[in-house]
Amino acid sequence: MRIGLLGTGPWAQVAHAPALSGHPDLDFAGVWGRRPDAAGELAGLHGVRAYDDVDALLADVDAVAVALPPAVQAELAVRAARAGCHLLLDKPLAPTVAQGRAVVRAAAEAGVASVVFFTTRFQSAPEAWITEQAGAGGWFTGRAQWLGAVFTDPDNPFAASPWRREKGALWDVGPHALSVLLPVLGEPRRVTAAAYGPGDTVHLVLDHASGASSSLTLSLTAPPAAAGAMVELRGDAGITLLPEASEGVVPALTRAADALLTAARTGVPDPRDAAFALRITDILASAEALLRGGTHLS
Repeated sequence: MRIGLLGTGPWAQVAHAPALSGHPDLDFAGVWGRRPDAAGELAGLHGVRAYDDVDALLADVDAVAVALPPAVQAELAVRAARAGCHLLLDKPLAPTVAQGRAVVRAAAEAGVASVVFFTTRFQSAPEAWITEQAGAGGWFTGRAQWLGAVFTDPDNPFAASPWRREKGALWDVGPHALSVLLPVLGEPRRVTAAAYGPGDTVHLVLDHASGASSSLTLSLTAPPAAAGAMVELRGDAGITLLPEASEGVVPALTRAADALLTAARTGVPDPRDAAFALRITDILASAEALLRGGTHLS
């Protein structure tokens, strides 16, 4: 599969480009970015072509990996799908439900596969744990804390990201927490949200259709010494914690590419596809509306 990379920022540099160039079943064909000089530099590091025209790249490849802000990703994912390209996307899928639906619709109409890179869902030990707990059932409640130090660590390369500054932890790390809880506890019937705590810290409570409840604490403003992720489940089987990942981001993204290859070959949607990411986008948008004085998810 010939694949192109859209994006040249820190995430593209540390995750996407190394994973694509090192994958044995991918032909990393080239890079396009909104800054041509950055595209040329990243392409040069990996010995591939830098494209000035995104449509020219789409015409030359079978798939694209996207490392761009959510609004830009949504727009280009629709264009890529219509050009017949399979989609390896990042979270969040889009900044609005309407844009997310447009991506899902374009992929379905074009018959292309999609996979969204929720990092935890492509790390072997956490994903095995999620599968095990989903099969066990009988959960009473879940609790997730996803605390980042993006805005408190002076050396964090993502601190200057405009979309993270605008959207905060709800949209940046919220997808990670939800991608773990939803497969285990099921869809939420109701969502409540409150912004208590420093900076962008938010709290969500979900009432799941399974009868279980869950709570999420999300922040990019945690002190560096307090940063980290935790998910706890309590139910008939007792208490269990999401295991820590022992692998880096490149192996995880390599597995995401494997999943895209499988979905493209078999025609069977991956459970972490754009449709799943749209469900998460709907929850995030509902929580955002609540934080702005809107209404509950129904």
